Amino acid sequence: MKILISSHAFAPDIGGIETVSALLAEEFSKLGHEVVVVTQSGGDAIFPFRVVRRPSPGTLIRLVNWCDVFWQNNLSLRTVWPALFVRRKIVVTHQGSYCRSPSGIDLAQRVKLALANRLPSVAISRAVAQCFCTNSTIIPNPYDSRTFNVRSTSATRLGLAFVGRLVSEKGADFLLESLARLASVGLRPRLTIIGSGPEERSLQQLSDKLSLRDQVTFVGAKKPFEIAEILNHHQILVVPSRYAEPFGVVALEGIACGCAVIGSSGGGLPEAIGPCGITFQNGDVAGLTSELTRLLNNPSECDRLVANAAQHLSQFQLPAIAKSYLDIFR
Repeated sequence: MKILISSHAFAPDIGGIETVSALLAEEFSKLGHEVVVVTQSGGDAIFPFRVVRRPSPGTLIRLVNWCDVFWQNNLSLRTVWPALFVRRKIVVTHQGSYCRSPSGIDLAQRVKLALANRLPSVAISRAVAQCFCTNSTIIPNPYDSRTFNVRSTSATRLGLAFVGRLVSEKGADFLLESLARLASVGLRPRLTIIGSGPEERSLQQLSDKLSLRDQVTFVGAKKPFEIAEILNHHQILVVPSRYAEPFGVVALEGIACGCAVIGSSGGGLPEAIGPCGITFQNGDVAGLTSELTRLLNNPSECDRLVANAAQHLSQFQLPAIAKSYLDIFR
């Protein structure tokens, strides 16, 4: 097949959609399909398939005419429009960014929801599928098992890890507040915060204010293989998002590296965590503290959760996810 992929953001940008688009494009190409990715991201990363950055309307029309199927990995009004006129087959994967109901005029959101309810749809989780009137096929996002895996079963695992952009919705401040509460009952686990963002400075100040400087290490943004190496030396990955995460590839990456996961219960994150971790109510610092206390005081419980990893992760392997998409494309 000739597969045209729209990924609004793409490498060298870093993020969940960027990673998923690249993984699946490479897998489709490896299986013998012709693949072209169109994106609004700049840069010059090299891939075994063609990447067209910020295409002109003419270029976009030519590519839509060329393809057999146009996969929109998250609906983009900037790229979908030619396919509506030349009647190319379109498949849209809903990653969760336009699940909310529109308020006021909000024309772009209304158009996206109208299209989402009329085009063949894939949702990355049951939680996302429930946002739309149409019946979506549920295909979860894959993770990169070549990068995220257990490096050594004898590695010493200590403390907690957080991976994500340092923005308020990711809830790193909740985790710091929870650490302060743990200290009051004599538990002082170390925490490594991996990521950067506009809240980095304020989080460092909060860490100092809560007298956590000796426990918390900010290591900044890291490349995937560096993140995997760091996770291999931690016992628990914490995903304390304020909002309802549409899915949560970061949880899969932590599980694959041998971590138990504690995450917030809203949205699709519990589907990613599965039997390899535990959840608490979004925004509930006391609930997070309680679950951390339970795992830190019972290492055998961590071992029990981690033992479920192989079976749980089997449903998120790249070849299986790619096959599910190709079946829909056909």
